[in-house]
Amino acid sequence: MCYVFLQAMLISSVISPISIVDGTGAPRWWNIIRLLQFHPRNATHYPSYTTSPIICTRLPWLGARQLQFCSNNIELMPSIAHGTKMGIDQCKHQFNNRRWNCKTQPVQHPRASRRGNVFGPVLERASREAAFVHAIAAAGVAYSVTKACSTGTLRSCGCDNRVKGKKSIGVKWSWGECNDNVQVGVAASRKFADATDQGSDARSIMNRHNNEAGRQVLLRGMRFICKCHGVSGSCQFQTCFWSLPRFSSVGAELKRMFIDAQKMRVERHLETRGWVESLVRGAETVRSPTTNDLVYYEESPDFCERNVSLGIEGTRGRLCNATSSGVDNCDLLCCGRGYTTTPRTRVERCRCTFQWCCKVTCDQCTVHYEEHRCN
Repeated sequence: MCYVFLQAMLISSVISPISIVDGTGAPRWWNIIRLLQFHPRNATHYPSYTTSPIICTRLPWLGARQLQFCSNNIELMPSIAHGTKMGIDQCKHQFNNRRWNCKTQPVQHPRASRRGNVFGPVLERASREAAFVHAIAAAGVAYSVTKACSTGTLRSCGCDNRVKGKKSIGVKWSWGECNDNVQVGVAASRKFADATDQGSDARSIMNRHNNEAGRQVLLRGMRFICKCHGVSGSCQFQTCFWSLPRFSSVGAELKRMFIDAQKMRVERHLETRGWVESLVRGAETVRSPTTNDLVYYEESPDFCERNVSLGIEGTRGRLCNATSSGVDNCDLLCCGRGYTTTPRTRVERCRCTFQWCCKVTCDQCTVHYEEHRCN
């Protein structure tokens, strides 16, 4: 079924293409990762509190609806910040070998401050890269809040106990352990991540769609896990529960959707409330997109050369792989400019043996290899 936002508000009046004003597309709330710098438990997997109280009105990256959400759900904010960082880190992992490698700017950077998001102005264009980042950030928020609920670190939520302890008929298993309460995490993500994109302009429609696409990947990836119980591991009985997928698998699926993202076209028309925009299928799009698809309507900028105004560093000096057939191939990554090969050496452990008991001894070996960097 086609996602409703993409088909809403279409009428038969005269339609004309428009463009979005630069600087309005990428949300400032991604800067919420700054909260993680404020408390020493930054290394914990799912931080749920800070040593210094969070004062919502002192978070300049939040919109009005997000400020209200923050005030009403203060204990969720570190988890939301952590989930946003999970999304950004997964973006860096998935795009590590691409021309745009999800490069972020320090939040203290003057351009990041002026433009208002950690990626700088590059994602203000409604590109497929922007689609991916919206999706992975929204999924990260849902994931982190869900895990914080399941681990018992939040007072306002816990495991999904609606089916816990109920035995199934005809099979030797019952519900057990902790069902990850993903619906709570998804609801929090919808209220927070979508809060700044409630307009009827094309970019808001695109952002909402991609946010939901990210959350739906998380929901589709939920795993049904069973554990055996019985004498000597005989598995006479099983307890089963729903568990979150690995977040890396969410990132990998969204990366696949990024490659197959649907190109849309912006149209606008006049209604009684004024001019309204909508997204319709582009000339090369053969079907209406669903939440199984990422959508975009502007081509990506040229990531080959440095562009200070867009915050693009280019690929000069990047490491590449001369023998790869993937996107990290030197010819592709270096945009045809060629590359420089430098002989290198490194020392690593080798010829390791186990000695009883209990020690492993290794030799030190010198390895010669070649390093390739883009011209």
